[in-house]
Amino acid sequence: MTQPIQVSDKIIRIKAASKGNGLTTLLLGIVALFIGFSLLGVVPQQFILVAIGFIALGIIAGVIGFFKIKEPDYSVIFTEDGIHYQHRHGNWVIAWNNLQRVDAPRVTRGVEQVDLSMVGFKIKDYAPFLAHISQRLMTNTLMEQRPLLMQNMEANCNTGQCAGSDLIEDQKFKLPDGKLLTGVQGMFANRMNKLRDRLGYDVYINEAELDRTAGEFVALVKALQEDVNLPT
Repeated sequence: MTQPIQVSDKIIRIKAASKGNGLTTLLLGIVALFIGFSLLGVVPQQFILVAIGFIALGIIAGVIGFFKIKEPDYSVIFTEDGIHYQHRHGNWVIAWNNLQRVDAPRVTRGVEQVDLSMVGFKIKDYAPFLAHISQRLMTNTLMEQRPLLMQNMEANCNTGQCAGSDLIEDQKFKLPDGKLLTGVQGMFANRMNKLRDRLGYDVYINEAELDRTAGEFVALVKALQEDVNLPT
């Protein structure tokens, strides 16, 4: 169900659905751990797996709850300047005049078109975008979005046998103005370029990081871009 957006001083804030119940999940994990360790000392040997099960559930719930709490309060913030994506590892900004296209990408599997549950952004100029993204976020995104590279692969790669080398990015990337990017920044630029060739977009946000469907979010972005009277 779509949550109402929060507007304050011409700023629109989108809260990730995945962030919900973080504290509750953490507390449930702590309770499960307490029960599990308490049972270890009182249950007969044949029921020891029950105690271990509680401990395992507690650890899982605790980790999930911890990372939910660590996430920023808002995953996306719209301002008059552009789209601000917030992540625990950093953030990026796409200025309205640097956004060429936004949509919910789909891929062909057999005879069907399948939604990726992602929002894709195609950027006009890589330079201003890459200038303000943290190295930690670039590194995390390179790892987190690797599955996208498996989509729409060439015909000779349908079996996935040639995917290994495709996951490794070159550390050098030359911008149109001749500037050479190296290291993680160069790898990230190469990844963006590769995903553009394969899926049509440079940067992606998972639907789980939004408070609405990918299609509804795309409609909101397009409406806001029109409001700032910039060419698409």
